[in-house]
Amino acid sequence: MIALRHPMPPFPSSRKSTNKQNTNRRHAKSGGSGRGSGRTQKASKGLVRIIGGKHRTRRLPVLVHEGLRPTGDRVKETLFNWLMTHTPDATCLDMYAGSGSLGIEALSRGAKHVCFIEQDVKVAAQIQSNINSLKETDNATILQASALQVNINDIAPFDLVFLDPPFGQGLIKKSLDYLFTHDLLSSNAKVYIEGSHDDEYIIPENMNLLKEIKTSQVLARLFSVSI
Repeated sequence: MIALRHPMPPFPSSRKSTNKQNTNRRHAKSGGSGRGSGRTQKASKGLVRIIGGKHRTRRLPVLVHEGLRPTGDRVKETLFNWLMTHTPDATCLDMYAGSGSLGIEALSRGAKHVCFIEQDVKVAAQIQSNINSLKETDNATILQASALQVNINDIAPFDLVFLDPPFGQGLIKKSLDYLFTHDLLSSNAKVYIEGSHDDEYIIPENMNLLKEIKTSQVLARLFSVSI
């Protein structure tokens, strides 16, 4: 089910540029917004790779958008190795979906259903396009909304939650409070949290740390929830 709550504006028409190929590479590497000379639909996109499961090796377009930071392949592969026995048949929540990389990886590895929440209308539209191309529309709900305001009780409870919000905005604590206050988690749910080294948050007593990985930019943790 796809539930985009606002009409999708068209992308800007393509413009020819002698530097288009170099511009594309630069934007994909830097994670910039694609603004400036040579701005085209193609230049505004990068790629993410599906690592495992039935869609393995597929590369999907993602918008190069300010603040959009897809989880790196190393961390993603480690995470889904941790979740190997938990992903099949799971109901999942990709709470700050962005590229949708984590939720799509879960679908590829046998998740029963994934709810993607993404506030930006163009980014949500790109997730929709990728879900369509994978023929996973029956197994996905895409909500273009604020993660802390949308009503998802009709999809809950969730067995897996991917919590990877924008860094430095205190959203990890707020999101955990939201999950528990609205009773959105199944018993023994798994919650993955990806934040910067500077993000501070208090873990509730009923969440137990299972695994942890650090890179130069992120601190990634997997928790088990006791309800």
